[in-house]
Amino acid sequence: MLRRSLAALAVVFALFATVTAASARVEIKIDLASQRMQVATADGESHNWAISSGRDGYRTIRGSFRPYRLEKKWHSRKYGGNMPNAIFFRGGFAIHGTAAVGMLGRPASHGCVRLHPANAAKLFALVQKHGKGATRIAINGIAPDQNSRFAKAKPAKQKVQVAKAKRQNTNWITARGRMLEPSRGYVDPGAALGFRPVGRSQGDWFLRR
Repeated sequence: MLRRSLAALAVVFALFATVTAASARVEIKIDLASQRMQVATADGESHNWAISSGRDGYRTIRGSFRPYRLEKKWHSRKYGGNMPNAIFFRGGFAIHGTAAVGMLGRPASHGCVRLHPANAAKLFALVQKHGKGATRIAINGIAPDQNSRFAKAKPAKQKVQVAKAKRQNTNWITARGRMLEPSRGYVDPGAALGFRPVGRSQGDWFLRR
């Protein structure tokens, strides 16, 4: 009877441990628009950190993911950079620490989500503690366009160039009309374009020496 009771208690404790492990999770929410990451765990821990997502031409993917691989030390052979405390969630995309802490708060990466090294180490430890299967990563929003001011300035510059070209073309058309006007006889191209001759002999234009 005692053995049966002990066995029953062991089963209860095992089930309790399983339920507790299943409920323990890490929620990682990444907002590309604000370049911020919010982290919350089932045991009440929470953080709000600045990130750097993919810059123009290297967009960070959006969606819901779970980590599939953890690498304490990792070096990117493709881009030649260190990725400490890397949490891979889709292909080569990962959350990891960066030495470019001055760029945090705006897009600067090749598509990964960068964190301050200390924050990346903290997040890595949380995922290790609760497990990859109990961690959810949600990425939403649209990263700000760092080149928008140049895109807005370009049309204005083009308008100035077009207007200048039109003026030059109009001046040439006017000059050509003056040169070919029958009633005026021969008109030197220099005079047609606005130059005044120094001397004149028998209808020809020449420079006096």
